[in-house]
Amino acid sequence: MPKMKTKRGAAKRFKVTAGGKIKRKKAYKNHILTKKSTKRKRDLRHGCYVTDGDYAKVRAMIPYL
Repeated sequence: MPKMKTKRGAAKRFKVTAGGKIKRKKAYKNHILTKKSTKRKRDLRHGCYVTDGDYAKVRAMIPYL
């Protein structure tokens, strides 16, 4: 059985913590920022964790991280 390949796009977007959780960046912080409030943009700076419903799908994309 050959080794599984890591989805390179997912490897650049997700990091696995020591506890096994997967960190991700929040969306909607790339462009068209003038109409978004300062409070909203400030909240988007902070990362968060992948939800339980998506955890298995993301974990399958990054088997060795």
